[in-house]
Amino acid sequence: VQLQASGGGLVQAGGSLRLSCADSRRTASNNAVGWFRQAPGKEREFVAAISWNGGNTYYADSVKGRFTISRDRAKNTVYLQMNSLKFEDTAVYYCAVGLRSVPQTQTSGYIYWGQGTQVTVSS
Repeated sequence: VQLQASGGGLVQAGGSLRLSCADSRRTASNNAVGWFRQAPGKEREFVAAISWNGGNTYYADSVKGRFTISRDRAKNTVYLQMNSLKFEDTAVYYCAVGLRSVPQTQTSGYIYWGQGTQVTVSS
């Protein structure tokens, strides 16, 4: 399994970024994919997840209405569109392949993890 997360960077508050999670070995074709984030000194937290076919999505309350998760099965890629970014969104963002086909919110529900991409929001 090789998950490649990309798209992070430095952005001003109120700006947007789109993260990508490329599944080069198509491991996640029948599995949910999730995005998590981890800020310095904090535990990794759930951000968003999408079912194997894209039909179901789930979001943390802190990002609901600002972030959108989607997946392009033909490209084996999952995206996280982040709008109206806030300083508190600053973290390393990780994508992960779920154990099941439906979205999970706990880290224990994921088996493979990408390397992370840094998102920094300046206030």
